Amino acid sequence: MTVRADGRIESVETCAAPDGRPGVEFYAGVLVPGLINVHCHLELSYLRGAIAQDGGFAAFARSMGRVRGQFSEQERAAAIAAADARMWAEGMQAVGDVANGDSAFAVKARSRLSYRTFAEVFGLHTDSTDEQRRLLRYPETSLTPHSIYSVQDALFREICAEGDEPLSIHFMETPAEAELFEQRGELWEWYRKAGFTCDFLHYGSPARRIVESVPADRSVILIHNCCVNQQDIDLIMNHFTAPVWWCLCPGSNRYISRLVPPVELLRRNGLNICLGTDSLASNTALSLLGEMQHLGKIPLAELLTWAAPNGARALGFSELGEVAAGKRPGLAVLSGLDYDSMTLTPASCIARIL
Repeated sequence: MTVRADGRIESVETCAAPDGRPGVEFYAGVLVPGLINVHCHLELSYLRGAIAQDGGFAAFARSMGRVRGQFSEQERAAAIAAADARMWAEGMQAVGDVANGDSAFAVKARSRLSYRTFAEVFGLHTDSTDEQRRLLRYPETSLTPHSIYSVQDALFREICAEGDEPLSIHFMETPAEAELFEQRGELWEWYRKAGFTCDFLHYGSPARRIVESVPADRSVILIHNCCVNQQDIDLIMNHFTAPVWWCLCPGSNRYISRLVPPVELLRRNGLNICLGTDSLASNTALSLLGEMQHLGKIPLAELLTWAAPNGARALGFSELGEVAAGKRPGLAVLSGLDYDSMTLTPASCIARIL
């Protein structure tokens, strides 16, 4: 492979053995493009270890509200910078980042990573996007609703109808999302006790709300998908003409509730799968390799498709995700593999080389 000084691949060749040519480097392992983290909350990096594991979704959400004010601006800024640097060192090339404020944009502006930012609208008492629109002054930033359970009907529909950038929506992370539409479960009880009302329950299900609110030609990234079933998949895929991306964050699901996404169901349906880390509030590390290891003995080539080209396409980064002439994907080496089955092992590691 010949790579220019600016990181663009000029050509891809094979070389049988070291032959002493100047400028040729050899590595033990599998050469891979820079990985794409499709779902992250970089601004929450200061919450690493602040919320207990295994408490379940509602307990996690309530804990977020309690602990967010316990850290100084200096602690927050240092954690954001450290997380950005660690993602780069561990072979990531781009990140789909969720923002509720502007605390991470200074780091993102000088980062070697490419960022697409989703300015997230959140809150059952929120009736305007004014607060999030101020974030649109930053490059590669667009509006998105947080989820199908946290934004009222008119505002959700307004956001989904505006623009042509991809939406990034938390979807079926927990059984409580579907139960809410049946007026039962932990979300329903939490909202009821807090005096919250939901004007969107008439849709009957999370998937039905998606297809009746998001235009068919709007690309959407559905995040988590732990509790989707075949009926949900059929409803969604029969609606959309634009690509639908199913983003898995298994480390976060394990951290919060020990739920496991239905990977085999998604694979059988031939869906566009991509990967994310979620935040350090709900994960022990922002490691895309770690997310792949959580998914078990899936062939490495398939995992890398999810982690690189699919992620790049989901976020709209046309130069990333593939080792090919004309691309600028960044390069890393995966080692510690089971080379007989070409799968990851617990000893697998990744090192950036470009």
